[in-house]
Amino acid sequence: MSEKKDNKKKLLGIVGGIIVFLIAYFTYEHFSYVETDNAQVEAHSVLISAKVPGYIKEVHVTDGMQVKKGDVLVQIDDRDYSSLLSATKSEVTSLEARKKDADKNYFRIKELYGKSVVSAQQYDGATAAYNDVKARYDSALSRVTQAELNFEYTQLKAPSDGVIARNSAEVGQLANPGAPLVGFVSSDERWIIANFKETEIADIKIGKSVDIKVDALPDKTYTGEVESISSATGATFSLLPPDNATGNFTKVVQRVPVKIKIKNLSLEDKLKLHAGLSATVKVHIR
Repeated sequence: MSEKKDNKKKLLGIVGGIIVFLIAYFTYEHFSYVETDNAQVEAHSVLISAKVPGYIKEVHVTDGMQVKKGDVLVQIDDRDYSSLLSATKSEVTSLEARKKDADKNYFRIKELYGKSVVSAQQYDGATAAYNDVKARYDSALSRVTQAELNFEYTQLKAPSDGVIARNSAEVGQLANPGAPLVGFVSSDERWIIANFKETEIADIKIGKSVDIKVDALPDKTYTGEVESISSATGATFSLLPPDNATGNFTKVVQRVPVKIKIKNLSLEDKLKLHAGLSATVKVHIR
């Protein structure tokens, strides 16, 4: 009988110890980090549009294609721009010769006028001719510079190494300046924007270690660190920010965006981490 009691006490002791351990473990876990699944992967992305109007002659990319910095993505018909560039260059060449003659004549007349050999009227005429040719020459040079830019703009190029997220350009389509043609995502960097409750933000400090899980890649855990904490809530810059001017404001827990740098990413990792993917982050606060 005594042996049974001893065994029972031992069993109760073991169970009690396990319970205490579990309570201590979960208490430590609860207070050692803050977690949110209100987070997503971010990347440098841009909508590439034409800077000059024209019909699209060639499209060199498709959705999901990897490209290098400087690769031509879309070619706009450049024949009109090439002709204009040639014409303006020819005009500069012609005016350059006239400017040299005007320069010689102006400085010759100026010297003679200083010696009172020619009249003020002759000097004024030479000065006016010189200024006229010089102004036309400078204007032609400016047009050449603009024509060169416009000719260069007929090629839409990748601003950096990256991936084509969306291509809407088609051969024969009229490209208008400012109208997006290619959605581009750079492969140079990835980070997380996590929105924490305002009641949690006091425990989050810049430089704290972060565990990152991306929903689309459940078998992979990334490490990171807190890079910055926004000085305003997410609602502050929304299209219709909350306003309590009428006095009927319903209190809602606000969320503060936190930028998290993802460490030690390979190119393969960057290509897998598509911008906009959902993530769960744990910020270690102990």
